[in-house]
Amino acid sequence: MLLSRPNSMPKNAHMTEAGQFREGLAARIAHFDREGAQQAASLAEEERQQVLSLFPLESWKELDLEQYALGPASRESGLSFCRLMEYGTDNFGSIRGGSAAKHIVYQHRSGQWRVVPSALRGLEVKAAWAQVRSEFVTAFNSARKGAYDLLDDLESLSYGQALTTKALAVYSPGEFLPVFSAAHIRHFTALLGGRPRAHYSGVRTWRANLELLALLGEYEEFKGWSPHEVMYFLYAFHDPRPHDRAVWKIAPGERASLWDDCLQNRRIRIAWDEVGSLGQYESDQELKTALDQQWPRSAGGNLRLARQMLAFRDLERGDLIVANRGKSEVLAVGTVVGGYAYELGVQTHRHTVSVDWDTSYAQSFDAPRHAWQQTLAKVPAALMREIRHGRGRHDADEAFEASAVEKTAAVEAAGLPDDELPDDVRKVRDLLEHKGQVVLQGPPGTGKTRLALNVALTLAGRADLIEAAPGERASVLAELSAVPEEAEGTSAAEGSADARAAKLTMVTFHPSYGYEDFVEGFRPDTAADGAGLHLKMTDGVFLRVCAAAEKASDDIFLIVVDEINRGDLPRILGELITLLELDKRGSVSITLPTSGRRQTVPPNVRIIGTMNSADRSVGHIDSAIRRRFAFLDVPPDLDALDGEVEGLGLASLLEGLNERLDAQFGPDHLLGQAYLLSDDRPLATAEQLSHAFHHEIVPLVTDYCLGRPEMLRAVLGDLVDDRTGRVVQTNPRDLPGMLAKVFVTAGTVETADEDRGSATGEWNGE
Repeated sequence: MLLSRPNSMPKNAHMTEAGQFREGLAARIAHFDREGAQQAASLAEEERQQVLSLFPLESWKELDLEQYALGPASRESGLSFCRLMEYGTDNFGSIRGGSAAKHIVYQHRSGQWRVVPSALRGLEVKAAWAQVRSEFVTAFNSARKGAYDLLDDLESLSYGQALTTKALAVYSPGEFLPVFSAAHIRHFTALLGGRPRAHYSGVRTWRANLELLALLGEYEEFKGWSPHEVMYFLYAFHDPRPHDRAVWKIAPGERASLWDDCLQNRRIRIAWDEVGSLGQYESDQELKTALDQQWPRSAGGNLRLARQMLAFRDLERGDLIVANRGKSEVLAVGTVVGGYAYELGVQTHRHTVSVDWDTSYAQSFDAPRHAWQQTLAKVPAALMREIRHGRGRHDADEAFEASAVEKTAAVEAAGLPDDELPDDVRKVRDLLEHKGQVVLQGPPGTGKTRLALNVALTLAGRADLIEAAPGERASVLAELSAVPEEAEGTSAAEGSADARAAKLTMVTFHPSYGYEDFVEGFRPDTAADGAGLHLKMTDGVFLRVCAAAEKASDDIFLIVVDEINRGDLPRILGELITLLELDKRGSVSITLPTSGRRQTVPPNVRIIGTMNSADRSVGHIDSAIRRRFAFLDVPPDLDALDGEVEGLGLASLLEGLNERLDAQFGPDHLLGQAYLLSDDRPLATAEQLSHAFHHEIVPLVTDYCLGRPEMLRAVLGDLVDDRTGRVVQTNPRDLPGMLAKVFVTAGTVETADEDRGSATGEWNGE
């Protein structure tokens, strides 16, 4: 494989990105497989020549829409230009993933033509295509003359910038780098010292690509390299994609019936063929609607399935896949080498992704993995480590370790230490870097506080403990929350802040919490002698953290505010709201009205707030505060519920319950996975499930229903007694079956072939 996972975290935070790129460049080049890159470049040139032979430049003036567009008609008539660009030229540079909207004009499976540019939607489709075609012709001619400024005026093409940039690279060889993702181009440009990311607003992808290629031209080390060789080098050592993109478990047919085909033809296949190519769907809701039409009795689980299928569609080169048979057997681990395609050449299971399989990972688990009941499931990092070190892999382990050692040497020489982070942690960390403060919002039980503490571990350099045992995590978090000994007993001198603060500070806001608690105020002095009430000016939590942060500027100080929405934020923050913006950190000061001191907020202070979206006591968060916080939704994580109780899948239970809650109250009133976890593991016994259901879930659902029996019955169904309007009590051993009947069985399809079409077996994870 030429493409590898990213190792792009800087060793020297004080060095510019361009300086970091240059440092160790020779070492990285020495470890780069340039011969393999040259072979791939040759294949890319063959693909380019195929495009030129089928779609010569002079043919574009009269090119028919059917010859250009992606859609059912082009699949039947042969390769269209868009089909060839997305599915037939991967070596030249991939634009796979996402919906067909990136092609500007395309045909839906219904036969309807869809025009993406808003200015053209009122036109008849042939007229709209004539305008788009004219802009392509202008773009190709302008690029061949080097008049790239003219391209910025082509508004229709701005709706398909990846496709347009790739087409320009085909017809103007050597003038563009074969990188067509705007985000990736900007990542590489910043790495090489180009314009800051903040200045990229409105810059078209083709112009950013030209700028990146010009920057690379300044490096003597790349003299004589082809654009494709440079592209492969950048992805090999500076891949902008998340290091730990989700690993998916995908069953190759019922009881792995398609495994021989998948292994021989280097691919993975899934069913649900009736919905057609996944490229035509622009959202999970649109695909869910199509699934509902085909399998109406499974509508309760179709939203989750739609999201899984779109994740399958958007798999990228280098992503990992685990192929399984049943709940306990791993057949192989594969690396994605090509993107998604809808194959008409097979009878069933037409949704395919190209994969290189490694069967040395084949093994069986001691206990079943209940989350593998479904065709598609995420593989947690801990389970992936178990698979990597599974039985029967001694030879492969040695090769893997040898490769890892060699790669680590190259990485260390480059000054780029490896940094693995869960995707949600990375998102929060990046938002903190961009904004300074983040609010994690979502229904109860979704793990908002846990996520905040995972970020705290990461900022402290202890990301290795994110998946550690609860006791080990708690011990380190306690250390981070401890006030340094040298600060103990320190009292605030007049006119200065108290420096007693830990790197991690947790507070909980509530209606009585005020400015004097968080910023400063007069508090009773318990150490004062004499009768009467003595008051003392005291620094609040925030000022103590600011003072400590000023004394340790190389460390990050994090404040986690639980239930941030339950406090009166304008009153609690006061005038400090002005200083929270990152561009004012450390440079702008204000006068505190109570003490009269000047105060700044150091740039190394971060705030994470958690907000329960179902809390009806929540007041409106005013716009001034919203502007200074980034907001991140934390939805229920069904993948965390890899377990079952008496045959009842916990993920299926929560999914069915949330489907009913969503229908009654909306997405803010769902339940999170924490209600079905104990010590971070799924509930294992009927007694545990009974306790969680009757003493945690039912009271919360009853509160949502405001004591109205008809609403409670709409959510809990037969579990509510018709006479009393209360939830029935039952023996814990009978509860799993009752819950399955209400929330699982009623929401799944039957096993008859005529009901399930080509999806037979998919719902059982086979």
